Amino acid sequence: MTAAAVLAGVAARLCALGLTASAAWLIARAAERPDLSALGLAIVAVRAFASARGFFGYLEQLAGHDAALGRAAGQRVRLYRSLAHGPVQAGPRDGEALTHMVSDLEAGQDIRLRCALPSIVAGIAGAAAVAFCWALHPASGAVVAAGTLVAGLAVPAAAAAAARGLGARLAAARSDLAVRVIDLTDGRADLLAFGALDFAAAAAERQARRLARMERAGGAVSAAALAAGTAVQGLTALGVAWAAAGTGQVTAAVLVLTALVALDAVQPLIPAAQRYVELRPAAARVRRLLRPAADLPPDGRPHRPAVPGRVALRGVRVRYGDVPALDGVDLDLSPGRSVAVLGESGAGKSTLLAVLAGLVQPSEGLALLRPARGMYQDAHLFGTTVRGNLLMARPDAGDAELRAVLDRVRLTGWLDALPEGLSTPLGAGGQGLSGGQGLSGGQRQRLLLARALLADPEVLLLDEPTEALDAGTGRAVLAGVLRARHGRTTVVVTHREDALDLFDDIVIMARGRVELHDTGDRQPMGRAFPSA
Repeated sequence: MTAAAVLAGVAARLCALGLTASAAWLIARAAERPDLSALGLAIVAVRAFASARGFFGYLEQLAGHDAALGRAAGQRVRLYRSLAHGPVQAGPRDGEALTHMVSDLEAGQDIRLRCALPSIVAGIAGAAAVAFCWALHPASGAVVAAGTLVAGLAVPAAAAAAARGLGARLAAARSDLAVRVIDLTDGRADLLAFGALDFAAAAAERQARRLARMERAGGAVSAAALAAGTAVQGLTALGVAWAAAGTGQVTAAVLVLTALVALDAVQPLIPAAQRYVELRPAAARVRRLLRPAADLPPDGRPHRPAVPGRVALRGVRVRYGDVPALDGVDLDLSPGRSVAVLGESGAGKSTLLAVLAGLVQPSEGLALLRPARGMYQDAHLFGTTVRGNLLMARPDAGDAELRAVLDRVRLTGWLDALPEGLSTPLGAGGQGLSGGQGLSGGQRQRLLLARALLADPEVLLLDEPTEALDAGTGRAVLAGVLRARHGRTTVVVTHREDALDLFDDIVIMARGRVELHDTGDRQPMGRAFPSA
């Protein structure tokens, strides 16, 4: 949050305090019928504070929203790239991607505008009000200080505690509803084909009713917290009136009304605390998507080998509950090598790939990764043009480069058949082309693969990149990918034995362990491995 927004907010609250104090003094003093000249300064002060309050309030909104929206715009670009590069198996579905792009980013914006900024401003303004009352009458200042602490700390803490469990459930429920709605819209044809449309619609309606009940419960918590804050405000004013009874009507009026304004300044802390608890999970999801794919290892220190493109695992173990997905894996991949990873379903291939990408942290062992982020080909397609989806990987790429990378994955024929070529828009979620022309599973897979190649990472991680293709096309695509690697380390999880001769290394996994790491001449394998 910018200093300009904080300063403007504090100035607006201080002007409100000055307006109340000067207006209270003016009214109480005027009741004594003094000469008009005795009231002139107070009249000028009331007008000045009233005008300045609106001016600084506008500046606060302008500076705060400018900072928050600017930050959100930058995060949105980074989030687009994260979704474009990230793996589907470890990343979001389309409905979850929509939640990240809209609701979660707005949550981060709300934290800055409706939590951080009001909290800082309320703290400074509340302290200033307490200091003013203390200077005017110490006993009254002590009462105002006590009321401010209760209304500004105790009540918000209680409200946050009451909303903590509910906030996490609300965030999960909203995300789930978004996924269900996207499934109903984008998957309507499939749901109709399987006779599941009514079931999916009923499930979405139940989720909507559940979310409404949770939001009503959250509203009840908010109402109770605000009522408690208002009660503390009233009790504080009564306490100040009692403490200032012997100071004269003018001073007493100023103290009582200033106490009301002082506690009114800290009232925003109550909804800010609740809002923060509710929005924190969404902000955490955005941070996870925006952080480098390879996070820090369990000891908190990054481990990156000096040689670019080298990947090494030392005694890596990963457990999902009580089930070991990887069990003491040792693996050293030299830079620039192409590696095929095979194994039966459940052997740990996909978990190995996720560890290499830094998306899953080992429960034991050490992962040495360079660069910090690899690349999956199976990411998210956006509802924009073919060109727009490819440019997510490298915004400065020209059309000739885009056609070249599409040729490597055998998509130039498909591209030439499109009505607008690279400018042809994809349908929502990348599930098809606009106008009803279908986008097959193999075409979608190769388009994502082309984007991964265009990004040109030092380590390219591919999970069954030719699964939806016939043997001949799959081999041709793999050959094109491996020819284009230019010294890049490429790790491919596959079950196709007909293309193993294209790879430098072969890694065979079983029961979460590396059974074989073949880096030399090989004979054709004697058995097939089904896809994980």
